[in-house]
Amino acid sequence: MTLWWIGNIILIAVVIPVVVAILIQVLVPIFQIRQYAEDILEYGAQFGPHLDAIAEELVKTRDLVKQAGPEVGRYARAVDNL
Repeated sequence: MTLWWIGNIILIAVVIPVVVAILIQVLVPIFQIRQYAEDILEYGAQFGPHLDAIAEELVKTRDLVKQAGPEVGRYARAVDNL
């Protein structure tokens, strides 16, 4: 019976605090991740209207690159001649 009480004391004094410490170390990052996910949900939805303008800018960029293509080749040849 004495061993039973020693086991109970060890359980209360050692095992339970270790389990609680591990639980705290697991729960803190979970709550942080939850907060980050809520922030992403809140602020990430604001990108939508800004992304619509990207298609127009990409078309402009493509056209400018096509216009600059021959000039870039000529510039590269001139640099090589230096």
